[in-house]
Amino acid sequence: MPTAVKGIFLYLYLVMDIYSRKIVGWQVYEEESSALAGELMTDICQREGVLPDQVILHSDNGSPMKGATLLATLQELGVIPSFSRPSVSNDNPYSESLFRTLKYRPEYPDRPFFDLLAARTWVQGFVDWYNHEHLHSAINFVTPEQRHKGLDVRILAQRKQVYEQAKSKHPERWSGDIRNWEPVGEVYLNPEKKQPETEGKKAA
Repeated sequence: MPTAVKGIFLYLYLVMDIYSRKIVGWQVYEEESSALAGELMTDICQREGVLPDQVILHSDNGSPMKGATLLATLQELGVIPSFSRPSVSNDNPYSESLFRTLKYRPEYPDRPFFDLLAARTWVQGFVDWYNHEHLHSAINFVTPEQRHKGLDVRILAQRKQVYEQAKSKHPERWSGDIRNWEPVGEVYLNPEKKQPETEGKKAA
């Protein structure tokens, strides 16, 4: 995150649960540090009640994420580390999408951040909006917070009922079935693509 001093940057540490898309922890610091990343993960695990071997932390290959201090912290917490594949810039499409949303928010400052407090204040506002107000299209237009708490099942069931009632009252307005309001199921970071049946087969 750029500052008013040319060449000086602030660094946003941000962790998202890819199942719910909720930002479960963040912090802005003046440096990149394995120790600071470890402190953030410790706070997240305590707040979220994460059990040993329950979650995997996927990150890029930056030195803070591969530092001995963070890796030791993850081992102590029982968090399994995972890293992007070498030379694959978009190996985590969820974080890429999130950071794009952050940078293209209308409220994103068009000038560098004045200081650390200004950066933290802006990120806090973004996280509050993203978690509690943003109706995320990838999870069927509920907020990340609602899905994280398991409220999406009831919300989507009610939404489905409203649509079905509307269709029954005015069927002429519908050319087909109502929109699919079923909750999104399992989420995979990089699901394996099914190969076409003809791929690899030689012509007779």
